[in-house]
Amino acid sequence: MALALLADGESVLRRPLLGEDTLATLEAIKAFGAQVTGGDELRIVGGELRCPDAVIDARNSGTTIRLMAGVASLLPCSTVLTGDASVRSRPMQPLIDALCMLGVRCESTRGNGLAPLIVRGPNLGTATEVRGDVSSQFISALLLPSPLKAVDTTVRLTSPLRSRPYVDITREMMLRFGARSEALPDGFLVPGGQRYRPQTYTVPGDFSSAAFPLAAGALTGRVTVRNLDPADAQGDRAFLDILTGLGAEVAWRGDALTCSRGELRGAAIDLGDAPDLFPITAVMCAYARGESRIYNAAHVRLKESDRIAATVQFLRAMGAEVRETADGCVVEGGRPLKGAHVDARNDHRILMAAAVAAMAAEGETVIGDGECHRISYPDFVKDMRSLGARMEMIP
Repeated sequence: MALALLADGESVLRRPLLGEDTLATLEAIKAFGAQVTGGDELRIVGGELRCPDAVIDARNSGTTIRLMAGVASLLPCSTVLTGDASVRSRPMQPLIDALCMLGVRCESTRGNGLAPLIVRGPNLGTATEVRGDVSSQFISALLLPSPLKAVDTTVRLTSPLRSRPYVDITREMMLRFGARSEALPDGFLVPGGQRYRPQTYTVPGDFSSAAFPLAAGALTGRVTVRNLDPADAQGDRAFLDILTGLGAEVAWRGDALTCSRGELRGAAIDLGDAPDLFPITAVMCAYARGESRIYNAAHVRLKESDRIAATVQFLRAMGAEVRETADGCVVEGGRPLKGAHVDARNDHRILMAAAVAAMAAEGETVIGDGECHRISYPDFVKDMRSLGARMEMIP
């Protein structure tokens, strides 16, 4: 959607996910001047950025506020960006500092490195630096606007890059829309003077969302998820290796992936490049016999919630033996879990992971914030019910 906004002409996006996060992005690109029509197939006419008339509300979407801050840096006017309480508590200072190094006026309205933000361009600088271990979204926000500048832009990383597959996808999508970038030993170079060309693009199946029904299959029987690309570069495709490593049976047939229950055993799992998988991976480990260690995931503490603390809390409430570490957790798995009351902390991945855990647990589980799955997976409850899960929404 952001690339279609920046491309000169009409782009067509087929099979878009219209969850709460992407709907927030859609409203944001409209505010920046995109003309949007359609539903299951979106037609977006971009290329003429305008100063928004009102505040950009990213709602619960950290991706939206960060990418739109990058877009706003191109304009010689002030843009105000905010979000809900969760987004207003998520770190923004590394992006603020990086944009300021490019000559952009970017500041937190509260002076605490958090949203709301005021961004005023134009973005005319040639070099900046940013941490790579807080959020890959900072790097994507700096890369996306850079081809449209008259000058080349160098983005240097001052710490190791976590979640690299997300940056790889950003660069791949930029190239698909006609703008190249180069990887450097310590960052990235984006040549200036380029233009984004409109594209027709079919959104691929999402491994992040597929992880939940696949995990349900591994714990309770067998599930097939269709419309997944075996060669896709998405970072959360790593869940297939996690499932296999724990002992679940995974098999491809064309674009259909089937996961079946197996004899699960504990494992050591590095989530440095796939942090969104932390809650559902911990659930799998709770049902796997023996010790599992999930590590290199400290950055998941800075998501919609502190996902390490939130996951450990609900698993303990369900009877799992799990202890929190600085960058993950250690799980002594294989004990029967029981139903409990779970605080999802308004975090969609915590809610969905707890729901999957509850399917294989004894008794009833009640999960708060029951509709927050709509942020990324609006059909989660419907899909789980279609597979035989007993789920009810509580008024």
